[in-house]
Amino acid sequence: MRVSVVVPTYRRLPLLRRCLEPLLSQQGLPATDYEVIVVDDGHEDEVRDFVRRLAAERGAPALRYLRSAPGRGPAVARNTGWRAAQGDIVAFTDDDTIPDPVWVAAGEAALRAHPDWSAASGTVDVPLPDPGRPPSDHELMTLGLASAEFVTANAFVRWAALARIGGFDERFRRAWREDSDLQFRLMQQAGPVGRATQARVVHPVRAEPWGVCLRQQRNTFFDALLFKKHPRLYRQRIRPVPPWDYYLVVALTVAAPVLAWAGRPGVALAALGGAAALVLALAARRLRHTDRSLPHALEMLATSALIPFLSVYWRLRGAWHFRVLFL
Repeated sequence: MRVSVVVPTYRRLPLLRRCLEPLLSQQGLPATDYEVIVVDDGHEDEVRDFVRRLAAERGAPALRYLRSAPGRGPAVARNTGWRAAQGDIVAFTDDDTIPDPVWVAAGEAALRAHPDWSAASGTVDVPLPDPGRPPSDHELMTLGLASAEFVTANAFVRWAALARIGGFDERFRRAWREDSDLQFRLMQQAGPVGRATQARVVHPVRAEPWGVCLRQQRNTFFDALLFKKHPRLYRQRIRPVPPWDYYLVVALTVAAPVLAWAGRPGVALAALGGAAALVLALAARRLRHTDRSLPHALEMLATSALIPFLSVYWRLRGAWHFRVLFL
């Protein structure tokens, strides 16, 4: 067995079905030379039965179904997968991607050509739902996958390197920063992380409800953990400086009623005006390269008024939880 493909999934059977179709169609290697491991973090019988039906088909690569500890997140699911892998190279992707027909072969070839590499990150293509209009804020964020240094939607890692560093840090309970942490530890302890540009997956933009950016602010809780483990690399590659404008919005908004109560209504209004100006500047930045239709512009304005408070809350909560000075 040369390559083991690990696909974590969580209650998205239609997406998993779409992902597995190209993975089970040769992938540029003999079917006996690679395997596909589906790790079900949602513990759904429907998913188990579907995977087992596919596994019974003749001529396809080996397909296995595993269940990770429930409710633990993608880091645990991926650890469950690679620890059961039989290949000396582990390929990671997600259930919402569509791998290229020769994705596995291209990623393996990149690592075989560079024996000093501990891992390689492939190419993620993000097609926009409507190329004729500017992207929405959510679509622009998803487009960031195309330029990311290392993402587990498309990564090839030597099994020995994973074993050496202990795999993914399971304290990352959400699909956020666990891939950056893995990359940094591989670089520091196992060897260079290269690029397998010919190994491609497509990552379509999923439809999300209004205000999805507000829910995503919770991700910054785990920025604190990444900063604690890799402070220098975090500032070099993730965020060079804290979001001081967010802190200033919160500080001015909190100060306004205190100033009014202290008999300084003019200064209180100035504080609120300053906070409002910062919120408008944030909304303008988010609209600069995105859709400027009225519904989207109103969403950007409303969410920009809330993002600083949610971001600061989750950043400080993460700093407290992980006991690190993180702003």
